[in-house]
Amino acid sequence: MASQRAALLLRSPFPVALPSESNQAPAYPRIELHNLANIAQWQDNISWEPFIDGVEIHRLYGDGLTGPSASLLRFRKAGKVTLHRHTGYEHIIVLAGSQRDQNSVAEAGTLIVNPPGTAHSVISEAGCIVLAIYEKPVEFVAAVS
Repeated sequence: MASQRAALLLRSPFPVALPSESNQAPAYPRIELHNLANIAQWQDNISWEPFIDGVEIHRLYGDGLTGPSASLLRFRKAGKVTLHRHTGYEHIIVLAGSQRDQNSVAEAGTLIVNPPGTAHSVISEAGCIVLAIYEKPVEFVAAVS
């Protein structure tokens, strides 16, 4: 089905030929996520790995230890990320459900930008899925369980 195909993660390991127009750059490998507004419907098509205390991760790029990274995070019911400090900008887009920290409750469709030097812990009472983009790795302040 076209709708099921649109929900899959596409990674092209090889350049793809573009239509023969001399002014176009060649295609390049990239990550594409389709139908993010409905990720809750196709979340089981993603290869999630355990991350921390009721939260699973799917890394899009980076290792979370050095340099920039991006990941999908799936919070299970009452899942939480312990207190951590941002060493660079953190961009969070809540794709499904909601999460909260000491500043607010963020529901689906919310963009959060946490600047360097800030710290928070995050919980999702009912569960949520977020896209997290980090300029630099975070430093966990509380022990990771």
